[in-house]
Amino acid sequence: MDTAYPREDPRAPTPRTADGAAHTAVALGAPRPPPRDHLIWSVFSTLYLNLCCLGFLALAYSIKARDQKVAGDLEEARRLGSKAKCYNILATMWALVPPLLLLALVVTGALHLSRLAKDSAAFFSTSFDDSDYD
Repeated sequence: MDTAYPREDPRAPTPRTADGAAHTAVALGAPRPPPRDHLIWSVFSTLYLNLCCLGFLALAYSIKARDQKVAGDLEEARRLGSKAKCYNILATMWALVPPLLLLALVVTGALHLSRLAKDSAAFFSTSFDDSDYD
């Protein structure tokens, strides 16, 4: 017999009010999606982009969020998942922005040096006549 999911007993009496009507439960609004724990992103942040241990912090909060989701505390799981997402964003930005800035500096430096070299070549290719020294 499958006991993985609790089932309602069809023979169980339904609760009734004083006038004999059965209670009805109405769900208000759409059901919220389950909280995300961003565990895969946290693992990659930990392994590849772990500057200042931000990836490790994201992994810790992701694991806590998954534990709370399994325990049934969905609000705490959402809060911890949000923290894990923030740390993942910080780790990704911290790992991607400095190399991009370095690349931009190298490119602008190379452009500046090429312009400087072109101007210097024009200076050194100037020929002087003997009349310039009189």
